[in-house]
Amino acid sequence: MKPIWKYIFIGFFTILVISYFVFSLWYFSGRENENVCRKLEIVLADSSNIQLITQTDIAQILEQNELNPIGKTIKHIRTESIEEVLHKNPMIKVAECYKTPLGNVYIRIIQRCPKFRVVGFGSYYIDIDRKPLPVSSNYAAYVPVVSGRVTVSMATGKMFDFVSYLVDNPFWNAQIEQIYVRDDKKIELVPRVGDAIIVLGTLDNYQSKLDKLYKLYLKGFNLIGWNKYKVIDLQYKDQIVCCKVTQQTEQAKIVREEKKDSIIAKKL
Repeated sequence: MKPIWKYIFIGFFTILVISYFVFSLWYFSGRENENVCRKLEIVLADSSNIQLITQTDIAQILEQNELNPIGKTIKHIRTESIEEVLHKNPMIKVAECYKTPLGNVYIRIIQRCPKFRVVGFGSYYIDIDRKPLPVSSNYAAYVPVVSGRVTVSMATGKMFDFVSYLVDNPFWNAQIEQIYVRDDKKIELVPRVGDAIIVLGTLDNYQSKLDKLYKLYLKGFNLIGWNKYKVIDLQYKDQIVCCKVTQQTEQAKIVREEKKDSIIAKKL
């Protein structure tokens, strides 16, 4: 009989322990759900690099959509609804919302990151995911500028690849200030050093064209100076055609006539 009572006792004790844990889980989770939210903390994970949106903006979005958690019981706060509303904002890439047992609500935001700015028929950014991004009233990103007759499809396609190449190259990232798209879709580059306009032409073989120009900078302009030329044309195979500042030739006249909607036309 003793072994039987031993097993009965062990079984009863096990049931008692399990019941206690189940009751505790139900009781305390219920009490947590009745807690009232006293604190809302909004964290911009990448705010040291970019500030397209502020904590105040996010709090206003929640208020406008009647999702402000302050004063509400935890069980009535729907984190999924908060995330859904915030993801509709064009400045936000990721929004994560969660509740704590003490009744606090935390929102973690990752903003979209501009790659370059387009200034033409409209003014907007293209972000690092190749998507158009509205200009923020809170923040001006220090990124390359592409102006002129640039379309969204061009900006998110070949132009994105070209800008990425410039930004990833330390020399060209420091050298090129602006990219201009002419009416004929050919590209002109505005350098930071010197007054010359660089005619790249189409974006075909842009790397080899810039390699030629890089050699000219190193072996030519460093010796003769950076301000002797008005136009540097990279469109021709195996050569670079330059137009001097004081040179008034027939070629320069043709440039003025054929490129009226052009940075060069304004310069000459």
